Amino acid sequence: MLRSSPRLHGLISKRNHVLKSTYFPITYKTPTTSTANIIISPYYSTQATPTPTPTEFKGTKYKPLNGVTLPELPKVYKELIKAKLGGLVALTAMAGYAIAPGAMDVSSLLYTTVGTTLCISSANSINQWIEIPYDAQMLRTRNRVLGRRALSPFHAFNFGVLTGTAGVAMLATMVNPLTAALGAANIFLYTAVYTPMKRASIANTWAGAVVGGIPPMMGWAAVTNSLDPGAWVLGAILYAWQFPHFNSLAWNLRADYSKAGYRMMSVTDPKLNARVSLRYSLAMFPLCWSLPYLDITSWTFAADSTIINAALLNDKSAKQLFFGSIMHLPILLALMMIHKTSKSDQEDSYEFIEVEEEV
Repeated sequence: MLRSSPRLHGLISKRNHVLKSTYFPITYKTPTTSTANIIISPYYSTQATPTPTPTEFKGTKYKPLNGVTLPELPKVYKELIKAKLGGLVALTAMAGYAIAPGAMDVSSLLYTTVGTTLCISSANSINQWIEIPYDAQMLRTRNRVLGRRALSPFHAFNFGVLTGTAGVAMLATMVNPLTAALGAANIFLYTAVYTPMKRASIANTWAGAVVGGIPPMMGWAAVTNSLDPGAWVLGAILYAWQFPHFNSLAWNLRADYSKAGYRMMSVTDPKLNARVSLRYSLAMFPLCWSLPYLDITSWTFAADSTIINAALLNDKSAKQLFFGSIMHLPILLALMMIHKTSKSDQEDSYEFIEVEEEV
């Protein structure tokens, strides 16, 4: 037990209610107290610190729910589901459908797109519901739908459950059970694995990349009702693309992520953040070359994809890399569809030749 002594008091000086210790290089401010809490000490004033008036209060205040009218509801839902991000993900599912070998059916493509979009909407809605207190701390996200209380958390959660149930049910009944299982797994991975992991480990980026790689596999499975090697290659390409895309975004927002307590590579290990981005950008080359090897595209795609992937490596800043990755993905998917070689078409042509020979 420490005793009060002139030496101990001499180590601490008081200047404008700030205590500085010569043993610890930390500045401590005395807490604001009411008139009842008076510090008794021969070295300090016994005058109480004045209590702040209500007009001086600068903390977080309760904000009532803002009423949303029926015409405004679609716009609010659009923000809740992150429509731009969801549209890009749905595009990858449609690309997977178009690249897969087999006969294309318009109604099946429509059900696949709508079902996948509902699954994406569910995952994004529940993600925002979970991260309400953390989004409020970030400059980029503090004005989101739930942060500004345009919708209640109960409303957002139920919307997420409803869209997820509808999306999985549509895929299971109108497409096939395999595609529905992939959609349900993606909702679970995004909301129950990736979202909580963001505040626990930098491994969250790898978990999130798996989530990004599943939608094109859903499109492939919708056509073939199987996960052939081509489906896994498509998933791997989208998986690798996530790292330069997200790591560049995380670098630009590292201060926000740090403030909200998210464990991102850009915050905990910036050099690793850069190395991982480069590593997976380089991995895009052999992954794209494997598509013509599997006879999914022509060998012209190998040359075209090399040019596109090399352009991604030329981005010199994180901001350039982020916007470059947004342009890179649609161009790469379009080239896959342009250079596609359909096995079903080849088989049909062979059957037609055999029929003519028999006649």
